[in-house]
Amino acid sequence: MMRIGQGFDVHTFGEGDHVMLGGVRVPHHKGLVAHSDGDVVIHALCDAIFGALAMGDIGRHFPPSQEQWRNADSRLFLRHAAKLMREQGYALGNADVTVICEAPKVGPHAQAMREAVAEELGSTIDRISIKATTTEKLGFTGRGEGIAAQACVLLVLA
Repeated sequence: MMRIGQGFDVHTFGEGDHVMLGGVRVPHHKGLVAHSDGDVVIHALCDAIFGALAMGDIGRHFPPSQEQWRNADSRLFLRHAAKLMREQGYALGNADVTVICEAPKVGPHAQAMREAVAEELGSTIDRISIKATTTEKLGFTGRGEGIAAQACVLLVLA
């Protein structure tokens, strides 16, 4: 049996000197406005996994109303999603993530992100795809107001 899930996340840019993407600190002239570290790659991945397991979304598991998650490292969220995946008898078939932004450039950091995500999911790097696209200067991402990510996962019986 297989299960498919998809996820999406978005955060606006604010003060700061970096963004977290896929568990990697990426230098940027702006930071992200978020309750946790704002890692859109991991948030979208978590939602995809939770969706495939029919277990709600990231806000259900880590409510932004709870102070304990303020400035939290999103890798904790991904570890939780991976734990639930294993408890339900599934393993990651593959994950595909697209980061949507004009900047920062994702390409130079994509390999490190793939490695970090694979480690947190107990998977291998050949099952993790992280890529980026722009919106050709259209919309909020095109205007440099924020960043988004979408993810799709395939879970397979372990």
